[in-house]
Amino acid sequence: MGLLAGTLAAPSLALARVRPLRIGVIGSWSGPYAGGGRQFDAGMAVWLAAHNQHIAGRPVELVRRDVPGSAPEQARRHAQDLVESERVDLLAGLDFSSNAYAVGTVATQAKTPMVVMNAASSGITARCPLAVRTSFTIAQVTLPMARWALQQGLRDVCTVVADYASGVDAESAFVSGITAGGGRVGAMLRVPLATLDYSAYMLRLRELKPQAVFFFLPSGQMPASFLKFWRDRGMADTGIRLLATGDATDDNYLQGIGELADGLVTSHHYSFAHASPANRRFTGVFETEYGSHLRPGYFAVAAYDGLAAIDAAMSSPAARGGASGERLVDAFRGLKLDSPRGPVEIDAHTRDIVQTVYIRRVERQDGRWINREFERFERVRDPGA
Repeated sequence: MGLLAGTLAAPSLALARVRPLRIGVIGSWSGPYAGGGRQFDAGMAVWLAAHNQHIAGRPVELVRRDVPGSAPEQARRHAQDLVESERVDLLAGLDFSSNAYAVGTVATQAKTPMVVMNAASSGITARCPLAVRTSFTIAQVTLPMARWALQQGLRDVCTVVADYASGVDAESAFVSGITAGGGRVGAMLRVPLATLDYSAYMLRLRELKPQAVFFFLPSGQMPASFLKFWRDRGMADTGIRLLATGDATDDNYLQGIGELADGLVTSHHYSFAHASPANRRFTGVFETEYGSHLRPGYFAVAAYDGLAAIDAAMSSPAARGGASGERLVDAFRGLKLDSPRGPVEIDAHTRDIVQTVYIRRVERQDGRWINREFERFERVRDPGA
């Protein structure tokens, strides 16, 4: 009987070792933000191609659910289905913070780890104890811009942000940075989401004539429209400096708006033009797979790093024996990766990302528009952590 038990157990253990790792990915693959889903897919595909389609020795199955834009109730329903019907081992993706909060509730109840590959509200990891972030937070990339502006002597500023959670986060971080350094904020203007006519805002800024205007608008049509109004209303001729976060010049679509963004200074954690061996490998494989029509942006690099972090956590001694739930989340704490964006780390306490934030300028180089990095702030944490 003992021999028989051993004979039966051996194939069972072998099967357990190769059971596919199922990852439920929630993002936008349709609607106006469908580019984010394509970037998630491409970033993960590049990582998997370099690792024989395996994570920690297990074949990978990506189970996608399309949630076009901010739709927290739809995201919650999809997450519930992924953990209950699809039996996924982890949840991932998540482009909008509102969706991430909703999915985080499901992840907490199901004790399923959640890897955030874009959603940038500071409170996500605090609200969801099973969440790990490989992207960034709005405050993390905005505060360095305020500090850089002060270094340039820009002490009289105005802000223009989209009126939703991330826009308010950006406004708060920039204003707190400027005022802490003795600067003055003349006006804080909020615009409704999907605004494409900025005539009234340009008139107000022209009247106020600050030294600089900081704006935050979500990647897509809004930044392009704002920049077009800035150019067409002759705002550059007033001497007002224009500053933003990298959402405005996402590498994914920079080639199409480069003329409008020429010279714009932004702060962000990743540029397609980042000079490092890891990024040259990443962008080289990306171009081989997708050609020059799809350039990797910050969505893609966070998805790539998300799989790298899952692999490192699941391969660590802390996760040996197939750890899941809270034990697997603990294996993410303190992880360090050589990312295409530079060195990154998962904070052991907050489970949020620690990374370099770069100050960049939009320039034309070898016929292509790029975000050229020229200054950096090392090991930046979310200031609210």
